[in-house]
Amino acid sequence: MASDDILEAVAEDTLASELARASKHSLPIGAPCPNCRTAIAGPWCYACGQRAERYDRSIWRLTEEALEGLTHLDGRFWRTLPQLILKPGKLTRDYLDGHRAAEIPPFRLFLVVLLIVFFAGSWNLRTQHLNFKVAPAGSLVIADPKDAADFKQAFAAMRTKPEGRWFADRVEIVRKDPEVLIRAMEGWSHQFAILMLPIAAALLSVLFVFKKGVYVFDHLIFSMHSLAFQGLLLSAVFLGGLVVDWAVWFLLISPVHLFVHMRTAYGISTLGTLIRMFLLFLGSTWAFSLMMVALVFVGLATLH
Repeated sequence: MASDDILEAVAEDTLASELARASKHSLPIGAPCPNCRTAIAGPWCYACGQRAERYDRSIWRLTEEALEGLTHLDGRFWRTLPQLILKPGKLTRDYLDGHRAAEIPPFRLFLVVLLIVFFAGSWNLRTQHLNFKVAPAGSLVIADPKDAADFKQAFAAMRTKPEGRWFADRVEIVRKDPEVLIRAMEGWSHQFAILMLPIAAALLSVLFVFKKGVYVFDHLIFSMHSLAFQGLLLSAVFLGGLVVDWAVWFLLISPVHLFVHMRTAYGISTLGTLIRMFLLFLGSTWAFSLMMVALVFVGLATLH
């Protein structure tokens, strides 16, 4: 039911945005539809379903509309951002209490920040000129000759089994072109990033299982806001690292922000917040490690 509520809220907001945009740029009533030439009676053609919209707009206007469609820049984004950074608990609490008109929807905020993170991370990697090299298994230097012989024997034995041969063949592909694995992992990283939401909500559900009046929906909203801030912070580290070497120290803000966010949003004690933060860190580290391993294997599976 919680996921249905989120999907319904996102759908309603998207529909309202689309109706407003369609009404703003619609052809006049009675004009022929560009697709089927039926007389237009509204923002969409009732005969073929195509949007009855003028497209003769400048590139700057189209760019502005693309950004507007992405972030719904009607003032809500810029009102939400300071709240997310300075008063995260109040932002989440207000949304859960029904004060939503002034906020950008949490899922949309999360998606926008996700795009920023991938852009900043990609820019950082390209600017730093990081190269990845993979050495062939047979070229690994092992001090003990007996250990080296055992390793080569084990690697050769692995090729005798179908799953071992599958893995060895892909390692060979990566050895010849390490970037191919990086590109494959990048292609799947967006989907894996979305998985952080249900994982975070599940962990929080366990941590707050005995707290009355708190539901999975609450944890999802908290997770969207919290992960959105962590994404902004990570983006700041990526971009700041291009200018100064100490930008990584920005990450110290992360636990402080999480403490304030959790304590205010859930209304719990200082000790209860610290205990849950510690357990959340352990659970998140374990889940993130599994996700990274899975991402590597999914990346390998796409190589041929």
